[in-house]
Amino acid sequence: MSKNRKTLLSPQERNELLRILKTRFEKHMHRHETLKWTDVQTALEGHPEKLWSLHEMERTGGEPDVVGYDKKTGEYLFVDCSPESPAGRRSLCYDREARESRKEHKPKGSALEMAAAMGVELLTEDQYRELQEAGEFDTKTSSWIKTPEKIRKLGGALFCDRRYHHVFTYHNGAESYYAARGFRGLLRV
Repeated sequence: MSKNRKTLLSPQERNELLRILKTRFEKHMHRHETLKWTDVQTALEGHPEKLWSLHEMERTGGEPDVVGYDKKTGEYLFVDCSPESPAGRRSLCYDREARESRKEHKPKGSALEMAAAMGVELLTEDQYRELQEAGEFDTKTSSWIKTPEKIRKLGGALFCDRRYHHVFTYHNGAESYYAARGFRGLLRV
């Protein structure tokens, strides 16, 4: 990650992002029935670097929204809620090691590298399944999820999707990549 990376939004970008997030928050109250936008906005304004990460989630097609509040840490949980895996984050293998292992037809990047550059985490399998309780996501695409180290050490990686009104978890070689597979990010604010 470049040290010269722009991590603060201009006032105009900030205001536009907050407007988009507020509109989405109010439109999808079923995702966060007990939360108030004014509290979320206060938390966001206290962490301008998190606004940059949310901007990146939005810019790449993630449609981030609040899906919960962690009482232990006092953090709001933003997750990509786009109907399908974010379009600006597809055709990625799982991680750098997988990308570098390909001898030809290397993907443009990897899910873990892009998530780190954006300042977000990949969803775990449990977090992915919790997201699916708030709607139907990835009915035509799939999303890489955080893979347990034991599986990754053997060359594999996990991804999920929703088909037939059911959430499925699958495995693939970590170096594989597909036009319909991306990743969903989690940001704690």
